[in-house]
Amino acid sequence: MASGQMITTIRDIDAILIPLGTPVIIPEGAQVAITQELGGTYTVSVNGNLARVEGKDADALGFGEKQETESEKEVKVAHGPVDELLVWEALKTCFDPEIPVNIVDLGLVYDVHAVDIDKGNAVEITMTLTAPGCGMGPFIVDDVRAKTLEVENVTEVNVDLVFEPPWGRAMMSDEAKLQLGMF
Repeated sequence: MASGQMITTIRDIDAILIPLGTPVIIPEGAQVAITQELGGTYTVSVNGNLARVEGKDADALGFGEKQETESEKEVKVAHGPVDELLVWEALKTCFDPEIPVNIVDLGLVYDVHAVDIDKGNAVEITMTLTAPGCGMGPFIVDDVRAKTLEVENVTEVNVDLVFEPPWGRAMMSDEAKLQLGMF
């Protein structure tokens, strides 16, 4: 689907209003336009508002079959250590729904490290948001947890959301600055 093309939803969709983070239902038959499709989520324009649609609801937008939810997946068991480079790669698939740059290149992730625990491996992530009052913060953190849990041998994820040091544009990678026209 081309960005901006109008799509008619084929069923009700649970979505999140951007930037407030308020849950909404986009009804079946609503006209939406995809403004961003990154990291397995969709940002859509509906009735003059932006909303985030999870990948599990892609079928309602006409993209394939409904995806399995986290509660429908099997319990994960670790069979070795965690490759932290794979965690960083997974985090590069997480996006703020308003900014088309991943959270790693935005400079939102401060630290990642794996810890052996009794029944597996925990990954500890320290990160921030572009603004402390960001209504999408809980959804970005949930995305970080879900994508990190997909990494081999990760059985638990703990995200520490901090605001010191405060995020600033200087934390962005050169690639992100170039992509956003900030050079």
